[in-house]
Amino acid sequence: MTPNAASAPSGPSRRTFLASTAVATAAVAGGMPLLAACGASDSGSGGGSSSGKDAKKLLPSYVAGNVVTPDIPSKYGSSIGFTGKLDLATLKTSVPKKLGKGGKVTVMSPFWGSPPKQDNPYYHAMNDMIGVDVEWQNQDGNTYDQKLGAVLASSDVPDVVVIPNWNMGGKIPTAIISKFADLGPYLSGDKVKDYPNLAAVPTDAWRRCIFGGKLRGLPMPSSYVTNIVPFYRKDIFDKEGYDVPRSADEFLSLAKEITNAKAKRWACMDMKWTAWQMFGVLSGSEKPLGWNLVDGKLINRIETDEYLEALEWTRKLFAADVVHPDAMLGKNAPDAGPKFAAGEFLIYPNDISQWWSRTAEQATQNPDYKIWGMDVYGHDGGNPQVWAEQPAGIFAFVNRKASESVVRDVLAVANTTAAPYGTKEYMATNYGVEGTHYTVKNGVPTKTTRGNNEVLNAYVMIASPAATIAHPDFPDVAKAQVEWQQRMGSFTRKSSFFGQMITEPSRYTNLMDDFETLEDDITRGRKKISDMQQAVAEWKSKGGDKLRDWYQKLLDDNGSTAS
Repeated sequence: MTPNAASAPSGPSRRTFLASTAVATAAVAGGMPLLAACGASDSGSGGGSSSGKDAKKLLPSYVAGNVVTPDIPSKYGSSIGFTGKLDLATLKTSVPKKLGKGGKVTVMSPFWGSPPKQDNPYYHAMNDMIGVDVEWQNQDGNTYDQKLGAVLASSDVPDVVVIPNWNMGGKIPTAIISKFADLGPYLSGDKVKDYPNLAAVPTDAWRRCIFGGKLRGLPMPSSYVTNIVPFYRKDIFDKEGYDVPRSADEFLSLAKEITNAKAKRWACMDMKWTAWQMFGVLSGSEKPLGWNLVDGKLINRIETDEYLEALEWTRKLFAADVVHPDAMLGKNAPDAGPKFAAGEFLIYPNDISQWWSRTAEQATQNPDYKIWGMDVYGHDGGNPQVWAEQPAGIFAFVNRKASESVVRDVLAVANTTAAPYGTKEYMATNYGVEGTHYTVKNGVPTKTTRGNNEVLNAYVMIASPAATIAHPDFPDVAKAQVEWQQRMGSFTRKSSFFGQMITEPSRYTNLMDDFETLEDDITRGRKKISDMQQAVAEWKSKGGDKLRDWYQKLLDDNGSTAS
């Protein structure tokens, strides 16, 4: 099966369609700050949280969908899973009648690749099914922040604007509050029942849509279980008799056994992301960047022993020369597919979506190849302490000047695009028109060339169903992905600010900008742990302690959404 074989987007935030882009790689990996939006002011200094004490009144009622039953239900925050073949004749209908009233809706959204022309059969089919004339204003995803800022600063704002977390820096949070509509009158409480597929969106994802004390966004939900998997070449492990390591010491010992530089084989790439997990370091990929209440005091991840221990362990791997030389040069897994396939290294951490994509890439040319995911263990061999990620990361907003009829048409679109896997609406949204955009053979849908060119990141950006994993071409991979999430989910905790949309006062925006570079310098032996300790002390004096007080006030005013 080729990589074009149609599979349901897997893993957090439907990142599969972003996986080949530099922006997505950085976002998934935490390589760039995913700045969130605000809900309250700070006496003119900016910043705030989405989770005020009245937030529950704004949230849509949750009504589980019953149109399709997944093969593997969600557990411990995992995605739902489907492992069967696809039978188009038995697809369910989740939107029995058109909700759109025939109006026109303009949508600006980031796009990676070459956008298709508006007059194409995919757009026509979707618009006809929904009953809304959606006109796309696709913008280059790699420079989207620039276009977004200009559009929101103007008076000519499209009916719908899609904004990912990583584009919510600068003045964007303020613009969201001033430029976009309150959807509460249409969706809060039982009002959402007019849109059953939206009612089935998890509450955690909706909480992330509260901006400025109003429900303003339509979410793309994701599993809150960590999406970073330590992948390994299971076929080579089995052949060589290697056991999957269950502690930090076992990993280092195995890495030394695997590595043979003369034979061009190293154990791994940079394992820093896995180190965070093994040592229980607070998640640091989105605002709030690693804050949590510990024994009654707010502590940032960079102040913890676990953070330093994770860096030291990663440094030991580099010092032992078990890490592929590319990693020392700053190249990592996004560029490493061919070398992983060639067996130059056997372990690397990356987004869970690569479980399927790497499998599909090698299926025809290397039938023995088997990529698999290691469970994460505590550094001492005990149970890990894994921290929850945010439950939604991309949002669509409706222009506050939009008439009620336009808002209703947007919600009609969203109710269709949020249809669950196994429905006609899902197939139309994600695969297009049968025969034109995809074919089905032996229960496996495969996109045509036209499908790959036209059925891209458009309608899925308006709203999405609960996180779903389904690969009819590789059902064993789908099953393994969901079960991995469930095992890791059983050890996952939510931090004090879980699910909240946070924007910090602008004076703190760049406070942690240099930490990732310093982390990499330490792990590669160019700096020492003591340099990090000094940097943390400077961070505290330059604003870290005052930022702690700011977060404490948020917690006092709003409470915690963690459970």
